[in-house]
Amino acid sequence: MKKTVNEKESQNKVKGKSELWEYVRIIVAVVLVVGIVNTFFLLNARIPSDSMENTIMKGDQLFGNRLAYKNEDPKRYDIVIFKFPDDEKQLFIKRVIGLPGETVTILDGKVYINDDPTPLDDSFLPEKMEGDFGPYEVPQDCYFMMGDNRNWSNDSRFWNNTYVRRDQILAKAVLRYWPLTKIGFVE
Repeated sequence: MKKTVNEKESQNKVKGKSELWEYVRIIVAVVLVVGIVNTFFLLNARIPSDSMENTIMKGDQLFGNRLAYKNEDPKRYDIVIFKFPDDEKQLFIKRVIGLPGETVTILDGKVYINDDPTPLDDSFLPEKMEGDFGPYEVPQDCYFMMGDNRNWSNDSRFWNNTYVRRDQILAKAVLRYWPLTKIGFVE
């Protein structure tokens, strides 16, 4: 009888080690998958300022698609996550306004491209932008960025390095996942 008890204890120890090993393998696999997804497919961002209000609010958390610009270039009005040109350790999120080779001029708070007499649509802005800026001649392979809360946005108008190079753009903002009451696509 004593052998049977010892055999059962031994079997239970082996079973316990086997179960523990399975949990460790699952945890390692999940960490690897999350790491790969975060490195190559998605960029997780928390919005630190009110420069994109009312489109994206301070404290919102969202995912950016790292693959969005692998086969195409950013388009006007895309909301992108990029390395801040004045300090590449910081990530910024803004809206693309000026494309490579364009001239951006802001008169009486309205944005004009290449002297077109019709200003860009700004119906999504929370308030009328104030002031005159520019003209800005956007170099090839670069973009001119502005926040949606333009009177309070630290954007291309104010940076030492005015333009965002194409290789500084990391992702296109696609999905807000926090707060839960506002889950949805970012536009």
